[in-house]
Amino acid sequence: MVNADPLLRSSLSAPQPAEHGLDALTLGRRIRELRTNRKMTLDSLAAAIDRAPSQVSMIENGNREPRLSMLRTIATVLGTTVDDLLKPEAPSERAALEIAVERAQRGPVFTALGLAKIRVSRATSDDTLQTILTLHHEIERLHRERAATPEEARRANAQLRATMRARDNYFPELEEQALELLAAVGHSGGPVSHQVVADMATHLGFSLHYVGDLPHSTRSVTDKRNGRIYLPTAQSASRDSRTPILQAFASLLCGHDEPGNYADFLRQRVETNYLTAAILLPEKDTVRLLTEAKNLRRISMEDLRDAFSVSYETAAHRFTNLATARLGIPVHFMKVHESGTIIKAYENDSVRFPSDALGAVEGTTVCRSWTARTVFDVPDRFSPWYQYTDTPSGTFWCTSRIEKAKEGEYSVSVGVPFDHVKWFRGRETTNRAVSRCPDESCCRRAPDDLATRWAGQSWPAARTPTSLLAALPTGTFPGVDQTEVYQFLESHSPTH
Repeated sequence: MVNADPLLRSSLSAPQPAEHGLDALTLGRRIRELRTNRKMTLDSLAAAIDRAPSQVSMIENGNREPRLSMLRTIATVLGTTVDDLLKPEAPSERAALEIAVERAQRGPVFTALGLAKIRVSRATSDDTLQTILTLHHEIERLHRERAATPEEARRANAQLRATMRARDNYFPELEEQALELLAAVGHSGGPVSHQVVADMATHLGFSLHYVGDLPHSTRSVTDKRNGRIYLPTAQSASRDSRTPILQAFASLLCGHDEPGNYADFLRQRVETNYLTAAILLPEKDTVRLLTEAKNLRRISMEDLRDAFSVSYETAAHRFTNLATARLGIPVHFMKVHESGTIIKAYENDSVRFPSDALGAVEGTTVCRSWTARTVFDVPDRFSPWYQYTDTPSGTFWCTSRIEKAKEGEYSVSVGVPFDHVKWFRGRETTNRAVSRCPDESCCRRAPDDLATRWAGQSWPAARTPTSLLAALPTGTFPGVDQTEVYQFLESHSPTH
């Protein structure tokens, strides 16, 4: 009796339909098993169905699919029915192992490695077959992880941004979910307090637990079995204490399954962040405030931030959700590290972000003349920085502010085309810059006089970003140590 371990069960049970809907390998093994149980030789079965032994051998090995008429003849000779022959499950656990090994040998891993086929006979032990399958699964897993390349992630990111642009970054289904949840806990308007957020968790069947040993790779951990949300006792000064709670149950409200790839992971992250912001800044109240500000021609991210007691970045994000769909204002958003690297970006106003060959924006360097960079040189960090920038794709006005995180300082910028600056506070600014990027003469190439004087005379020691050579996070939830999470849940489980 074979006792297949959990790693192998997926291969043992997964249906692998062949041409015409037949599973040729399972069918062949079932015919062979029935033949041997009846003490029939290959030759005797071949003679009984009027076929050459080589043809029967090909059928039993899963290399040939018999016609329905031949199947009927085989079934009659073996004392069974066509329906029984076509059952999708393997006839025995030993046969299941043999089928799984055969499928592995016919798959892309064996082909790519150029491995010779192993002939599986009765003398081949179950342990040997399981070892082969275990090694195959591990190689397959490594191939999948290697396939999750930075290029794949960046391509998925570019596609997601295109989807967001097509929808003007507005998701009415998530707005509706936020509205329903706010109504369920009796929120009547204004800022959403921490208590209201806690009430939401209770309404959804979760209790909040603050712990000091949260896994290092997580911001929160949700125990769906016991209805618990675990949060850190020490809150980051740069993060809103309500956000991790909302994000914890937002994924459940969105109906997210475990992500199957980076595209799923990125999409789910965007939806979670959107729903979180839609709860903290309810659409009806936010649109009312922004409409009044537009009528008075004094839209301000600072006012939006203060009205709902959220971070500047959350306010800026939320503005991009509603600006076009509800106010008719095209917009762009940027989050830029102090090194000039773009962390996040969104646009539907025809601004031209720098991008790589895959169309990805994140990770590229923004022009030195853009507001997102010039704000770092402003001595007054307490006042908003406004600037007009003339670019090859038009003139844009931006408002920007510096925020801090453990990774360093970064700027958060919101911008609009010149025709729409009339709605914003700060439009009277005299700050103006010219950007010729992507022309390298703009800021990517040193001025001729400096280059002439210093070319070949400098040797800077580069401060290489730690992420440059780091492997792209892998796993179901990229970057999360699943073992650490499971151990944490086991130690905190009320049934432990």
